[in-house]
Amino acid sequence: MTSDEVRSVPRRPLPLDYSKPNLARMKDALLGGHDHYEVDRRAVADLLALAPDSAAMAKEFRSWSSRVVRFLAGARGIDQFLDLGSGLPTAENTHQSAQRYNPDALVVYVDHDPVVQAHGLALLEDHLVHVSGADLTDPAQTLADPVVTEHIELDRPVAVILNSVLHHIEDFGKARAIVRAYVDAIAPGSYVLLTHHFNPGDGPRAALARKIDDLMAQTGYRTVHRSREEIESLFDGLEVLEPGVVPLHEWWPEGPRLAPLSDLNHLSLGGVGFKA
Repeated sequence: MTSDEVRSVPRRPLPLDYSKPNLARMKDALLGGHDHYEVDRRAVADLLALAPDSAAMAKEFRSWSSRVVRFLAGARGIDQFLDLGSGLPTAENTHQSAQRYNPDALVVYVDHDPVVQAHGLALLEDHLVHVSGADLTDPAQTLADPVVTEHIELDRPVAVILNSVLHHIEDFGKARAIVRAYVDAIAPGSYVLLTHHFNPGDGPRAALARKIDDLMAQTGYRTVHRSREEIESLFDGLEVLEPGVVPLHEWWPEGPRLAPLSDLNHLSLGGVGFKA
């Protein structure tokens, strides 16, 4: 498909609220971006006061996703990616990681946040990169969205990315049902990339996890650190690739680690599931 063949879709003006912190803008601030405001910086400052390594951990999530996407595009031949809850465009986006190993890889970013939609539509869209404003927590709506149906072929293998999103869904039954719906919809040979905040249950790290959850609730964007058993259950029906569901820095790291690990590195788990 050439850029001339891309269907032009009319876009409604997107309502933007700059009076309260925005999760996408907060993550952008943590990643060192420029698309955030004072209200977001204040919320991030509170988070950094509690957990000073939060910015480094935000980069850890991004690095993990890039490693997995490169592996799937290069070694496993995946040429279509559905990035759910993608967040604001920043360095090393999914399409950049994938197209470095497969120039024809197609990516659809899905994010219901109007801030993300505005920036994504302005910066990302071309004949192999598209932006959907569907709500990832409604899989039926997302999979029926015209942007998704036009560009993602669900009868072929696809990589579904749920990076740093499911821990913002308070109802665990709903979180599991969301993942299950996407797993049921994708073809055999597909992959699900998933990360989630982890609560080890006791000790200082568990106490820190609870404090972060309490702080995030004050921003209006709740976070839930969950048990290993709960997180692993999100992969039900999938074959989990080695090295399993592990702290992000343990998933096929690239060379020796240059920065010391912090407690935060042990409060998130990631894994990749394969649909046989």
